[in-house]
Amino acid sequence: MLVQMAVEILSYLDDRCRVHKATIDLCQSVLQRKSLDWISVQRNHLSEPIRDVDLVIAVGGDGTLLRASHFLDSSVPILGVNSDPTCPKEVDELTDEFDARRSTGYLCAATAGNFEQILDTTLDGCRQPLELSRISVKLNGIQLPTYALNDILVSHPCPASVSRFSFRKGNNTGEISHLINCRSSGLRVSTAAGSTAAMLSAGGFMMPLLSRDLQYMIREPISPTDTDKSLLHGFLKKEQHMLVVWYNQEGAVYFDGSHVVCSIQHGDSLEISSNAPTLKVVLPEHLI
Repeated sequence: MLVQMAVEILSYLDDRCRVHKATIDLCQSVLQRKSLDWISVQRNHLSEPIRDVDLVIAVGGDGTLLRASHFLDSSVPILGVNSDPTCPKEVDELTDEFDARRSTGYLCAATAGNFEQILDTTLDGCRQPLELSRISVKLNGIQLPTYALNDILVSHPCPASVSRFSFRKGNNTGEISHLINCRSSGLRVSTAAGSTAAMLSAGGFMMPLLSRDLQYMIREPISPTDTDKSLLHGFLKKEQHMLVVWYNQEGAVYFDGSHVVCSIQHGDSLEISSNAPTLKVVLPEHLI
């Protein structure tokens, strides 16, 4: 029985790869029919900032769009194509066998079925991208080159280890909150776009998509004081920032998942804010 189930799951995953590849082929065929100059780049081959283009098309899911966003400033818009959307009926039918959910594609405006239509309305200006907030991180006063579109996680590299740090909030006029010392499994900070992802799963709140505020949460705090409890989950207004001092020998800042990581060490300080270049994203109709 277990062997048969493993075979079925592997076959299902092979089908997903074929659907993803078919969507890439379809998008390329659409681009070839139009009078456009374009190149295809694998997401893992991105290494330099993307400049001097009119549009980036990310075919995959939200992870592919997030990966591409790290190479974009506020001048180049991006269009996400969900290459293999989840089929609710299929999920229901297979729920007793395995998890058949696929890419959420929350920020992806197009699928294989409507890609050409969405592309045309974007290129002719009928469909305008909207500007989404991102997260800026300074390490010991030096700006890190990557901006997070969804969220950052500050934690020990080992998930079973306790993260030790302190934080306080400040603003542009020099006002600061009292210092909060934390022992926990880390600190997560999300944008409005990222508030529907890990932040929401952890008990956070969904924010208006175009908000410039950030939401933060101390993950699994260990024995917080009564005074601090109400401050372990909150918001950073666009004029505010968070100052974090790290007290473990090892630590890391994870940008939009696990692929972009910056190491930190004992005594390092982080300044976290929304003072970052926005990202122009062609959004699905239901988010506009």
